[in-house]
Amino acid sequence: MITRFAPSTTGHAHPGTLLSALLTWLSARAVGGRVVLRLENLDPQRCRPEFDQAMIDELTWFGLNWDEIVHQDRRTADHETALDRLAETGLLYPCSCSRARLKEIGRAAPDGGYAYDNRCRHQPLPIGGWRACAEPLRVRLPGDAISFTDESGMIIQQTPARDMGDPVVRRRDGAIAYHLACVVDDAAMHATHLIRGRDLAPSAPVQMVLQRLLDLPTPTYRHHFLLLEKSGGKLAKFHQSVAVPELKRTYSAEALCGWLAFITGLRDTPGAVRPSELIATFDWSLVRTEDLGVSWDGSVLAAVS
Repeated sequence: MITRFAPSTTGHAHPGTLLSALLTWLSARAVGGRVVLRLENLDPQRCRPEFDQAMIDELTWFGLNWDEIVHQDRRTADHETALDRLAETGLLYPCSCSRARLKEIGRAAPDGGYAYDNRCRHQPLPIGGWRACAEPLRVRLPGDAISFTDESGMIIQQTPARDMGDPVVRRRDGAIAYHLACVVDDAAMHATHLIRGRDLAPSAPVQMVLQRLLDLPTPTYRHHFLLLEKSGGKLAKFHQSVAVPELKRTYSAEALCGWLAFITGLRDTPGAVRPSELIATFDWSLVRTEDLGVSWDGSVLAAVS
């Protein structure tokens, strides 16, 4: 097994970060596999170097180690090679449609955003090629229908070109977009398994189609449960309420790991434990499958039934 934990470095680690990191790390370590920390730091508006280091430090404090640490913003050459290949096959095109316009169309996408209607597909690249294009770049997807069951038993069905619309692969600010960077970097590290929260399941079909277009291998996918909080009567991912710097005022790394292991189903009690102590007994059959509500009162984490 070769896998990775790939957090966006837009802030500090939070309980959901630690949950996904722990499950990914244990899944690899339990079978003697390789696990990489990939810092997804391509967003120039939200990612900052201090958050890169904070993520490394906070995961180290928690008790996780890595076979390699990759900074995604240092992989520009491979990302641009992929854009060259898509351009050579006539699949890249400029698109001036704004997010506001997509919202006006109002067609919901499987990932909770708004689907793109592919209306700019006829637009050619400028004479100078994609590097001379000031507008965002999208890739023209074939109409492939994707249907598969991931390792968690989750059934994922989607026709990405229709249900999501052609994805942006390079943003207006020049940053490489998530889907393209993800598939290129997963292939470069020879990833065999991708483990992540089920909120990212709708991105798998888009990435699978991109893998086919670029002749890249498709890893095995697994999507795990999420930690949720109540916000305005709705359930949202549990993250902004509390992050590691605040958690450290109350919890030791061992106590926090023990609590996560307990709510996950890996331990019968919430007693203190290091991640390394969970390797010998780790099994995905023990991990809960339903999302779990969590509360934070300023000092204590608690599961909410």
